[in-house]
Amino acid sequence: MVTDEVHILPTKKTPEFILKPEGFIKIKGRAIDESRTGIPGQIMSWIDAYLLNPAESTEVIIALEFLNSFNTIVLTSTLKKISQVIQQGKKLIIRWYYDEDDVDLFERGEYISATLNIPIEFIMTDDIYDC
Repeated sequence: MVTDEVHILPTKKTPEFILKPEGFIKIKGRAIDESRTGIPGQIMSWIDAYLLNPAESTEVIIALEFLNSFNTIVLTSTLKKISQVIQQGKKLIIRWYYDEDDVDLFERGEYISATLNIPIEFIMTDDIYDC
């Protein structure tokens, strides 16, 4: 069972990650790293451990300023893994914040939602940093 919170600070190319064992995951910032390393092992290990005994409700907040094609693939595979909580009879809430002028980011979220067949609540904002 996951007992520790993980907090990975953002860089100019990678988002901030906050992972809390009570069922809260936040991904915020820029996802434009092209190093092809994907999600850090610490995050995937945490998710694997979390899935062994997830909270009754898991809330995922996605508030990205930029999301390139490679990181869209990484985010999709991460959300696919997290969505396993649904198969365990638990609730999954995904809130996708996007800037009101960023149609591309909104469409990437719609693509992920359709690809994984999981509902995502899209929330338009005029300041992505307030999320």
